[in-house]
Amino acid sequence: MTHALNLVWNPSEGINLGFFMIRYYSLMFVIAFGLGWFLMKKIFERENESIDKLDSLFVWTVLATLAGARLGHVFFYDWEYFRNHLLEIILPFRFEPKFEFTGYQGLASHGAAIAIIVAMYYYSKMILKRPLLWILDRVVIPVASGAIFVRLGNFFNSEIIGHDTTSAFGIRFLHDQFSKSEAVNATQIADPKEAYNAIATDPKFADLLAQVPAKHPTQLYEAICYVFVFAVLYFLYWKTNARLKSGYLFGLFLVLLFVVRFIVEFVKESQGGFESELGGYFSTGQWLSIPFIIIGAFFIFRAQRNPLAAS
Repeated sequence: MTHALNLVWNPSEGINLGFFMIRYYSLMFVIAFGLGWFLMKKIFERENESIDKLDSLFVWTVLATLAGARLGHVFFYDWEYFRNHLLEIILPFRFEPKFEFTGYQGLASHGAAIAIIVAMYYYSKMILKRPLLWILDRVVIPVASGAIFVRLGNFFNSEIIGHDTTSAFGIRFLHDQFSKSEAVNATQIADPKEAYNAIATDPKFADLLAQVPAKHPTQLYEAICYVFVFAVLYFLYWKTNARLKSGYLFGLFLVLLFVVRFIVEFVKESQGGFESELGGYFSTGQWLSIPFIIIGAFFIFRAQRNPLAAS
């Protein structure tokens, strides 16, 4: 039985300015990158690094995040589909069964992490002229803060949700249960927004609302944990000598963030991928997290043994 405190989550698509709709998911990305730029500016000022190099870092990080997240989804989670629809990897359209605009719906954090590391290698060599681990130890701070807002964006989109739950923490994701067309057909209300509102509030559609199970809001679980990850990294950088231990903050970021991801995956619905081919013991997200955790532990151990090691 669903707990009486379970929230019915029925968000609007975004902030309607009349002539333009600011979608919450896009807004969260803008906040993430904007805050990231501000944090790196403060770091560059502390390190007496030229602010002129910050714009290049911003561009490289944005491009790496979006490209890596997209390719990560394609290759880690949905290659069986995209292998036969190669153009859809780079174009925000679906060509079958009919042509339609879809946007870039699939973004994978593991792919973004790999792409950012690769981008930072080239940035450190070509522009920054510092060791790779120097920039990685610092860029993980804004990356950790950005992860918070990305998961909030997922929450607004009612995506990447958890298994059914009877706990008070469960949330009933209306948009996950009913697509726009299903909500319209079930209520016979032409406007999808009004159809969703009717299901959520009109007693006449109580039977439809009863079909919406309470599920773990795994996006919020991750976002809250990422606040902790960010706070730890921020404190260690600004209040201790951890920044002098080459690779330590980078390694700690990998361990903390992907341990969170590994644990939350236990209550998260399957996102697909190759998990069934590996026996179904862990999800695809968990299998992908394990190498990052191991690599992070290596850099922590290395930094403790040789604090001034260069990349």
